[in-house]
Amino acid sequence: MLPHRGLALEVDDQRVRWTPRLLVVCAILMAWMPARALKDAFAAAREAVVAMYSSRRRPGQTPEGFANAMRGASEELLGRVVEALQGALCRQAGAAWRWGKWVVLGVDGSRVECPMTRRNEATLGCAGKKKTTPQLFVTTIFHVFSGLPWTWRRGGGRESERNHLRELIVRLPPSTLLLADAGFVGYELLRGLMAAGHDFLVRAGSNVTLLTDLGFAVQRHGDVVYLWPQARQKFDAPLVLRLVTVGAGRQAIYLLTSVMNKSCLSDRQIGRLYRLRWGVEVLYRSFKQTMEHRKMRSDTPEGAQVELDWAMVGLWMLGLMSGEARGRHSKERWSVAASLRVVRQAVRRARVRCSRDGMRTELRQAVLDRYRRVHPKQARHWPHKKTEQPPGKPCIRMATRREVQAAQKVRELRLAG
Repeated sequence: MLPHRGLALEVDDQRVRWTPRLLVVCAILMAWMPARALKDAFAAAREAVVAMYSSRRRPGQTPEGFANAMRGASEELLGRVVEALQGALCRQAGAAWRWGKWVVLGVDGSRVECPMTRRNEATLGCAGKKKTTPQLFVTTIFHVFSGLPWTWRRGGGRESERNHLRELIVRLPPSTLLLADAGFVGYELLRGLMAAGHDFLVRAGSNVTLLTDLGFAVQRHGDVVYLWPQARQKFDAPLVLRLVTVGAGRQAIYLLTSVMNKSCLSDRQIGRLYRLRWGVEVLYRSFKQTMEHRKMRSDTPEGAQVELDWAMVGLWMLGLMSGEARGRHSKERWSVAASLRVVRQAVRRARVRCSRDGMRTELRQAVLDRYRRVHPKQARHWPHKKTEQPPGKPCIRMATRREVQAAQKVRELRLAG
């Protein structure tokens, strides 16, 4: 899965012991290791690297030396590896890469804890809650039909997922249909997605005000609404959107989309697609719970961010390896836990030469059981259960006369310009 070019195994400078390929391989193996202490994960990963490249010069023996080498090279190496993994994901998905004319991606954010050191507390922050450790905030974009990451953006615990997504727009593939939760509703963000040629399907909550009967769009059917904050009404045009209600009563979900043509995207299809956004929750559960990355192991903010990046690469790589072993046309669902057991066993027996076909066979069998659950999976006593209120109904009101006049002026300016 790694690129064949750009990750040199040998370099001309004999003083360099951690060459680019050794750095990347060791970082991925560390992401797969269950050790709680960073030095233990490094020791296991380095031993496997030495066994894998027995004819090469041995890399450094200290985790501090590895961390220093990785800190300076991580950004460049990560760009090359992510590009290679994106290409592998496209090829592996095959016909499932696109749904109609769109590449359907989902987005969501999550927080990851870090060790409570003074540097982490000062740099990363604790997201404004009491009795929490320093945190990193990561916003991940994933391919909904494969369940694997496409790209991500991370920062301190107080950063905004909306700002992260705004920076990630340039990394979206052409003609993306982005599925997002209520936290991503914002005029500037949605306008940026539309300006870049993408469409979206986003949940609207009670913090959003939508206008009707503005007279700005050509379509005048009942589900046309406008997102037009008062601060934007003087110079900027309103966003013409379509409001779709899925469910009824207290279970109703209100969704906004930029796709106005129902023949391209029906209300029923919208409901089915939005449910696929749940895949990002499964992705984060696999990352935090199964791969044991709920908390980073680095005691510096720079190290924690590098560790988070390569832990995401480790999850992505694990999914691609398992998908390749199962084959493109397999309908079996991937088991992250089973795949992780396979690669961990391979790392432990790295000094014993094993056949590649043997490991591929084991990964092919790393699938979920087909049993039907008859009892709820929820634990009876779950001390960390979230009790957040779901987003309510958006405020939908008729446009005032002043707003209608302002919209008419904006429309005339657009036609004149």
